[in-house]
Amino acid sequence: MKDLKIIVPPNFTSFGDKVNGHIQRMRGTDKNYLVDTDFVRFNNGEGKVLVKETLRDSDLYIMTDVTNYGITYQAYGYPHHMMPDEHFTDIKRILSAECGHAHKRTLIMPYLYESRQDKKEDRESLDCANALDELERMGVNEFITCDVHNKAIMNAVPNRPFENVYLSDALMWDMLCHERICDFSKIVCVSTDEGGMKRAKFFSGLIGNAELGSFYKQKDYTKVIDGKNPIIDHRFLGPDMQGKYAIVVDDMIASGSSILDTAKSLKKLGAEKIYLIVTFALFTSGIDKFDEYYQNGMFNKVYASNLCYVPEEYLSKPWFKSVDCSYRLANIINELNYGHSIGELISCRTETAVKIKKLRKKNESYK
Repeated sequence: MKDLKIIVPPNFTSFGDKVNGHIQRMRGTDKNYLVDTDFVRFNNGEGKVLVKETLRDSDLYIMTDVTNYGITYQAYGYPHHMMPDEHFTDIKRILSAECGHAHKRTLIMPYLYESRQDKKEDRESLDCANALDELERMGVNEFITCDVHNKAIMNAVPNRPFENVYLSDALMWDMLCHERICDFSKIVCVSTDEGGMKRAKFFSGLIGNAELGSFYKQKDYTKVIDGKNPIIDHRFLGPDMQGKYAIVVDDMIASGSSILDTAKSLKKLGAEKIYLIVTFALFTSGIDKFDEYYQNGMFNKVYASNLCYVPEEYLSKPWFKSVDCSYRLANIINELNYGHSIGELISCRTETAVKIKKLRKKNESYK
């Protein structure tokens, strides 16, 4: 077993502290596994990374949140919010400062950089594949991401391990524990579009063959507004929603327009309760619309992982619940460092399905 070292940039500090704490408790030690580093920013926007301790022959893990726009610095006298491109460059700076001395380098990037630019059509850049290829050339030996937009992107690095950790089970379990649903027969797992049916089907299986529903989006491909083709019709394909509990599942919330339209349509169809479950809550257009829809009773709660940055004021909203996933990633790091298999940790569907079955039995006894 090689000496475990973890580098966490400022964009993932609190999550990194939790992971470090979990590993300490797993191993019964107070040893700090976080590497002392400096991330320097100059006033012209350039930067550098300084590693303050040796990494020679270590098992190195780099954890980063490229979505964190809450990190700011002064550039030419103005406050500047860091964007994904800058966070990605900091990963390369870490690898450059490490100088290839580590025995193995594993990059843990829950939200995969440029994951929505994962395929090439006509004359456009293939950013995700290019980024993975560049990181491989700089020495990354293994990639770990979470609920990636398109798992086929692993083909960009065919000679390196690429692990996609599914966290849908953790989100579903947290929601069911907090909402104390007594009648599971009223649950309908709903996808925002036909592309997300696989995820909805997975949720249905976890719960125990819950009913499925999906929306079909008819788009106007003659127009592009804010980089997207506008939706001109939103049709529901599924069971009668009158009095049902809708669980709307998706990989992420960007602007939120799609998932909020889905919630509004479900409310019109008579759904009694509506829960929105996503892995990444980016809120790229803010949360005013979510506040408005919540106040108008269009949905009950949003459940999202803590794998990407969400401002403190958002976390305090009555309609938002952040699900802590740090233990799962800490366990993965711990097992990999010991040289153990992580197959069971990548998808805990069997374990979670058994837990949900017991919870269902318990809750239904209170009916």
